[in-house]
Amino acid sequence: MTRLITVENLSKEFDGKKVLTNISFTIEEGEIIGIIGRSGAGKTVLMHLLRGIEEPPTSGRIIYHVAMSENQDCTYVAVQSRAGEICPRCGSPLVAVDIDFWAPENEESKKRIMGSTAMMFQRTFALYGNDRVIDNVLRALDDIKYPQEHAINRAIDLIDEVNLSHRMMHIARDLSGGEKQRVVLARQLAKDPCVLCADEPTGTLDPATAAIVHQMLLNAARSNNMAMVITSHFSNILDDIVDRAMLIENGEIKEMGTPEDVIASFMEGYNDEMDYCSVQLGETILECRDIAKRYIAVDRGLIRAVDGVSFTIDRKEIFGIIGTSGAGKTTLSRMISGIIEPTSGEMEILIGDDWVDMTKAGFDKRGRAKAYIGLLHQEYDLFPHRTILDNLTDAIGLELPKELAMRKAIITLRMAGFTEEKSKEVLNRKPETLSEGERHRVALAQVLIREPRIVVLDEPTGTMDPITKIDVMHSIMHAREEMEETFIVVSHDMDFVRDICDRCALMRFGKIVKIGPTAEILAEITEEERQKMEHE
Repeated sequence: MTRLITVENLSKEFDGKKVLTNISFTIEEGEIIGIIGRSGAGKTVLMHLLRGIEEPPTSGRIIYHVAMSENQDCTYVAVQSRAGEICPRCGSPLVAVDIDFWAPENEESKKRIMGSTAMMFQRTFALYGNDRVIDNVLRALDDIKYPQEHAINRAIDLIDEVNLSHRMMHIARDLSGGEKQRVVLARQLAKDPCVLCADEPTGTLDPATAAIVHQMLLNAARSNNMAMVITSHFSNILDDIVDRAMLIENGEIKEMGTPEDVIASFMEGYNDEMDYCSVQLGETILECRDIAKRYIAVDRGLIRAVDGVSFTIDRKEIFGIIGTSGAGKTTLSRMISGIIEPTSGEMEILIGDDWVDMTKAGFDKRGRAKAYIGLLHQEYDLFPHRTILDNLTDAIGLELPKELAMRKAIITLRMAGFTEEKSKEVLNRKPETLSEGERHRVALAQVLIREPRIVVLDEPTGTMDPITKIDVMHSIMHAREEMEETFIVVSHDMDFVRDICDRCALMRFGKIVKIGPTAEILAEITEEERQKMEHE
């Protein structure tokens, strides 16, 4: 095999904090490298440095071994094994070169290499939402000045390569998450890249859909002799598709080898078993009686989003709401959160010694109750230009003396899954310097720091790797024990629901069909419902 990339003693610091330390490895042409590590290990920073979209490394080098056209005006770049061939764009010979990617004198070569590398991200699909699938791919071909007379056929070939010919004329915004990510892949393949950096490309997808996308990535790499660097929290997929795997811990390579060995090392010492005190649930804290929410739609008439449900939740209980898309669980959770008003029925929450009516507007009714209900969406937002301390205090209207704010923030970050040392270390950092999993835990802390009576978690594990998921599960259990929090979990992650919820409510067509112990309710789910929830 011919070498494509050499990474030598690569280090990166942000505000004096080392994120990567003396990273060294090589990538061969067509090789698939898998990177695994906990949130904050440095995976994403490494990917960005390989792609050229971060600030320069603090020290070390990334060397690309490629072939470029003798014609300096031509931007075409190929793998070095093609040296001596004729450039398909300008007709000049391709010459082997070794480019120190981040060296200032190689800025023009760096731009040319970036044009022949591709990137897929975890939380953005980077599509023209109002355009059709084929138009999105044609735009990508136009960006590289692909000959217009051949563009249609090339676009169709790319769409077929990602098995999306049956969605060719669909508007991009109307596709499912997995389909959108496959369109992104087709757009990236349009560049005929030497290497694709895929940073948690399926992090927001369910496992079944993620497996389809990963297979598309594998097929694309093999058929195009394209190297790939991929991070993923689906360790079994890494085991299936990568040639070598790398484990990063605290910015350093801990191990590199076969996927099986690296994954085993990653999971070593971790399990989802943890001893907790036996929790004695308290009195009833939320009571709903015949709650309903109805809408009138021009095309569908009367919609019974929630159709007369009744249930209670006790203090310190972790209560799950499950069901397929359209069952009514999100509407119900939004009524519990006070975001929308029920059409009919009664809903009361116990605040102190008072039962507060949430169906009525006013500062002493729903307004009073909402102050004690926290809500964490899967698609959370942090203030990007504020520090983590600011995000947890004055940015959300929580004005505290600085010393008290710091102590309170550290305590809450610990509740959200950080160690005490890490809690102190992240306070003055910006969200962009944290990993996706760390940002999710900060968002959870942002809810907990307001000291709510009830916390509603909307798909809390949607983007998490297995270890972070365990951390969040533990943080919820600790918050229940130490802060006497009550949690309502809306989720399609049945494993998470099974491991953490005391009771569940199963919803179908706006109604709660059964409430009871979690294991009992999960046994009621049909195979069809299970498959639908896996694909949501």
